[in-house]
Amino acid sequence: MSEHEDTGAAQRSRVLVTGGAGFIGSHLIDRLIAQHADIVVLDNLSTGSRANLEAHAGSIRVIDEPVRTGLDTIRGERFDRIYHLAAAVGVDLVLRDPIGAIRSNVMETDTVLEFARSVGSPPTLIASSSEVYGKPGASVFSEEDDVLYGPTSVTRWSYAYTKAIDEHLALAYHGQHALPVVVARFFNTVGPRQTGRYGMVLPRFVESALRGDPLRVFGDGKQTRCFCDVRDVVGVLPKLLDEPSAHGRVFNVGSDDPISIRDLAQLVIRTLGSSSNVELVEYDDAYPDGFEDLRHRKPDLSRLRGCVGFSPEHSLVDTIRDLASQMSPRMETSS
Repeated sequence: MSEHEDTGAAQRSRVLVTGGAGFIGSHLIDRLIAQHADIVVLDNLSTGSRANLEAHAGSIRVIDEPVRTGLDTIRGERFDRIYHLAAAVGVDLVLRDPIGAIRSNVMETDTVLEFARSVGSPPTLIASSSEVYGKPGASVFSEEDDVLYGPTSVTRWSYAYTKAIDEHLALAYHGQHALPVVVARFFNTVGPRQTGRYGMVLPRFVESALRGDPLRVFGDGKQTRCFCDVRDVVGVLPKLLDEPSAHGRVFNVGSDDPISIRDLAQLVIRTLGSSSNVELVEYDDAYPDGFEDLRHRKPDLSRLRGCVGFSPEHSLVDTIRDLASQMSPRMETSS
């Protein structure tokens, strides 16, 4: 190896990604690999998959352990950036195992933040969720809005509470220990590698359309969401960590182009040329223990655009096609 090559290797950014085998995490790995980062992935594979990282086998280090024990194995190592994406995700998972979801979301975030402080306080991104907004009175959600949650007796709200605590922890570490943290509130991130296993709506629709089965839409289908391709989402995350003015702040990350869930189902059917139809399902039939949905969820992206700029490049039609292309070989194998 030449002297020039050795110097370049010494300057490679060293990055830790928790939840790196998951949907968003694995796409972030793709982006970081393209930036020539030296990556350590920490993921117990409870919701992630090694298959998501196959393209980078041998190029990254994967630690298959829970966050707390996994961090013990790398304590003392140097990291230039930390992305904490590990979390319990999806409505179905939270309703099925609320204790596990609460413990995972709160305790692991505190563990990661303390770890970051112990290894020199590198810029650290904490993944949050639009669920933090609870039941807002406004139609467009801004980062400084007040929040209103349902009662603690309704399990559905436990996820929102835990992600809000995560944000409080992150901002407290910034305030008390000068840890350069960024909180990213994700809004309905979609794309290849996402599955409908935990209630995610778009992959559930695409899979049904590919099979010719009815696309089950909960409620009247008039509730609206803003869907953003994961490849656009992960592109902005390193920019936030690298921007000092973003540290100690919360950012909405997603699209601000709303579509109703019923229209989304029809778009999937048209895009894929499917013979499927739309079937409306009462919430009580989908979630027997009760579920309170929000009619509309749209982020105000002015803070994100003003800080680092943000303009999604992937259309929803492109995302549907790419997701279907990824699913088709898998479904042919399983049939």
